[in-house]
Amino acid sequence: MNVKEIKEIIALMNENGLVEIEIEREGLRIRLKKGASGVPEIIQESYVVHTPGQTAAQVTAPAKEPEAEKSKYIEIKAPMVGTFYRAPAPDAPPFVEKGNTIEPGQVICIIEAMKLMNEIKSEVKGKVVDIQVENAQPVEFGHVLFLIEPA
Repeated sequence: MNVKEIKEIIALMNENGLVEIEIEREGLRIRLKKGASGVPEIIQESYVVHTPGQTAAQVTAPAKEPEAEKSKYIEIKAPMVGTFYRAPAPDAPPFVEKGNTIEPGQVICIIEAMKLMNEIKSEVKGKVVDIQVENAQPVEFGHVLFLIEPA
């Protein structure tokens, strides 16, 4: 599905007063939903694998992790698009390591965006369970950076 097709779907949503739409085509499933601002946003995009002779009713979505397991951790997400850095300089120690306890207001990483280094601070207190991004990797808005076990 290309950008032109997504724009056509958004126009269709606006013309018909739709708040949410889900489409599956050629193994790609996409769900658009209008946010609080009234602008459609992609909520879910997944690929569904079809095997020969399989009917649509037999196709199942990819396995999801159990909600109870996922919900016990707080996700710290990227507030912007940029490059993720775990330390303030290449030769400096990381801001946080797996297993560290973090406090609200503590700098936990840096995201470089347009040549500006933006310190990302924790808004929660807890233990770092997992670091979801490798150092110097690009991240998108909303990309999960850390999983935190609340204290």
